[in-house]
Amino acid sequence: MAADLGELLVPYMPTIKVPKTGDRVYKDECVFSFDSPESEGGLYVCMNTFLGFGREHVERHYRKTGQSVYMHLKRTIKEKATGAAGGAVPRRRNGKVFLDLELNCDFNCDDYEYEDEAKLVIFPDHFEIPLPNIEELPALVTIACDAVLSASSAFRKREPDSWEEEPQVSKHARSLRQQDNGVRIPPSGWKCAKCEMRENLWLNLTDGSVLCGKWFFDGSGGNGHALEHYRETNFPLAVRLGTITPDGADVYSFDEEEAVLDPHIAEHLAHFGIDMLQMQKRENGHVDNEVRPRVTEWEVIQESGLKLKAVYGSGYTGIRNLGNSCYLGTTMQVLFSIPEFQRAYVGNLQRIFDYSPLDPSQDFSTQMAKLGHGLLSGLYAKPPAKCELIEQVMKEEHKHQERGISPRMFKALVSKGHPEFSSNRQQDAQEFFLHIINLVERNSAGAENPSDVFRFLVEERIQCCQSRKVRYTQRVDYLMQLPTPIEAATNREELIAYEAKRQEAEENLRTSPEPVRAKIPFTACVQAFTEPENVPDFWSSALQAKSAGIKTSRFASFPEYLVVQIKKFTFGVDWVPKKLDVSIDMPDFLDLSRLRATGLQAGEEELPDLTPPIVLPEDTRDSSMTDSPEIDESAVMQLAEMGFPLEACRKAVYYTGNMGAEMAFNWIIAHMEEPDFAEPLAVPSYSEPGPSSPSQGPSMDSQPPEDSVAILTSMGFSRAQTIRALKATNSNLERALDWIFTHPDSEEESEAVSDMADTEPNDNAFSNANMNSDSTLSPDLDPTGPRIKDGPGRYELFAFISHMGTSTMSGHYVCHIKKEGRWVIYNDHKVCLSERPPKDLGYIYFYHRLSCS
Repeated sequence: MAADLGELLVPYMPTIKVPKTGDRVYKDECVFSFDSPESEGGLYVCMNTFLGFGREHVERHYRKTGQSVYMHLKRTIKEKATGAAGGAVPRRRNGKVFLDLELNCDFNCDDYEYEDEAKLVIFPDHFEIPLPNIEELPALVTIACDAVLSASSAFRKREPDSWEEEPQVSKHARSLRQQDNGVRIPPSGWKCAKCEMRENLWLNLTDGSVLCGKWFFDGSGGNGHALEHYRETNFPLAVRLGTITPDGADVYSFDEEEAVLDPHIAEHLAHFGIDMLQMQKRENGHVDNEVRPRVTEWEVIQESGLKLKAVYGSGYTGIRNLGNSCYLGTTMQVLFSIPEFQRAYVGNLQRIFDYSPLDPSQDFSTQMAKLGHGLLSGLYAKPPAKCELIEQVMKEEHKHQERGISPRMFKALVSKGHPEFSSNRQQDAQEFFLHIINLVERNSAGAENPSDVFRFLVEERIQCCQSRKVRYTQRVDYLMQLPTPIEAATNREELIAYEAKRQEAEENLRTSPEPVRAKIPFTACVQAFTEPENVPDFWSSALQAKSAGIKTSRFASFPEYLVVQIKKFTFGVDWVPKKLDVSIDMPDFLDLSRLRATGLQAGEEELPDLTPPIVLPEDTRDSSMTDSPEIDESAVMQLAEMGFPLEACRKAVYYTGNMGAEMAFNWIIAHMEEPDFAEPLAVPSYSEPGPSSPSQGPSMDSQPPEDSVAILTSMGFSRAQTIRALKATNSNLERALDWIFTHPDSEEESEAVSDMADTEPNDNAFSNANMNSDSTLSPDLDPTGPRIKDGPGRYELFAFISHMGTSTMSGHYVCHIKKEGRWVIYNDHKVCLSERPPKDLGYIYFYHRLSCS
């Protein structure tokens, strides 16, 4: 038999490869579907490309490539026989086979066991060779099979940054000695004992001191007092306040310099009066970085406490949460409820699959089609069998069921190279929506572009207050951002009373009162949107000088699908994003016809078509010619007293625009490792404008002021990102910072993005940017550019995405979609009929245009 097998495999030996370090082996999911070894047909892994295929798709790969040898993996899951030891870990009857293959966690592991089976299959005759078969197979084949079975998950190899290492138990946890100093930690009102900062606070588990952490990549700030305290005392462990739940907390070891586990955390916290069992925990297990402002927000949005009826079948498939990936799941659920997206990807499924590249896992259209088919086919949302209904009622949590699809391959592709979406942190659903639209635009050349349904034109009218002349420009956009005017709340007196009680409780270290949510009429949001706004640093071409200007924005066209974002997120004084707790009576039917643009009106005179000359302010030119630029010496001395070199302090104050010691301190922290940190300040020199006429305007390659660049880079942003933001906002620092947060493009993509200005979504919709330059207009008006589908401005609500939590960096997303005349809630893998859709607490709303009839 050994000779027979050896002879049988001889013709295929050149096509059988051994996976090398770095090769991705897709042995847990099909590249065209969500079939896995646990599916009925199992999974086939190509022994040449190491791609995985379900039974339905392996023949396509064979016909396309001629590759004949595949490894077939099959996992059979079944309930343990009566009398099996309770609490036993599911056992593998062939423990060598499926190394590193993740066990499906959607059923109770104590009640089920699984059996693994692997074999080689030779196409087209489907000849099967059971594995392991070491004695009978050629040595190369045995090595290749063993390497495939032992390979790590393709997703871990592909995106190492998105899979965080498991924290280890701290060596200090068991022997930690706590001081009996009578310290008791209140449930709220925390602040740093040294600087009174209220964000990113850490409780030292030895002496109970509450101190701030360092400035982190996720936006949370601090002055490093917790680390200073460790250096002074050697007290090693600290827990982050706001992360404590009955399940644990975020613990950091200063000595080990990493996040750690503390098996005795409950005991250590009880020493300071903190009862972990009484700490609030979210239903889905995710932990917020801050204290939740209102418990009922989670209950209302997720419809907790209601007996929601699960639904199954086409369009009712859930998306599993990969760990803070709910922003992706909710966005894709809504997109694939739109007929144009269904038609573009699922309707063209076979064509997309047939013409996919050799590695379908790296093709955007293929992965969109795969995700859309997974959601709409109903194959992964099957109801329990009738014979199981009684048992389902008795112990539903223990039954193995289809629990949605896992978007691991899709997420790995669409987040590739993106500094935020490739991480395992929570992200903003609005930013991800625009990111996906951008990818759809890029990958729709020569094919139907489903994102056309969102695209519309914005008309911006800017008027010079002195000459009264106007300029009209148009730009492409994909969503409408509505302000949330807190001053228009109908319960203002109640809000004022609550704020007074909250401050009093904070000062007296008492528990805060129950929060009061601001109730804002939708009409007030629309009114705030239509209000004229001042244009800072407006250059009037009529006066050829700076003047006061006002801007209004209107719809030059109405899209087929209108996306409305409620601007709930703002920035605190420390630039940390915060969420406004508001309730808005969003209408089911919306008529925005009165917001249609009218264009140049009779009697209006247009501003001359000139661009500003490159002229620096007098004080800047003067300072560049001297050795002693104007610097706030008091701020310099404040920093110098902290022990920093004097010249470094002068540079910090200068490059942060004399904006105070705190801003300069942040610059110092960001630049103190640079080799010229303590070198004398060298003021950048600027060349005077050339003899060219002012009408020629600035060069497209002109750079923003270096001092503005320095201020933003001191906050941790890259230089390329900073320059793009300043160019997009006429070097206005405040607007540039907002632009950066709403344009999280990677540096690697910056050139590609700029080359595709005609399709890049402008996610700062109706923003404060002074977009009076004709250069921003030409791509949108190009006849060969993006298509605009105009129509009436009357809409009906069909979906909305809601956010729970204190900021876009934490919390949880769910979405509600109206299907077949009824609202359905999609909460990760759980899909149920909605009983009370919380339309007033949504974050992003989706409307479809009403027909003219």
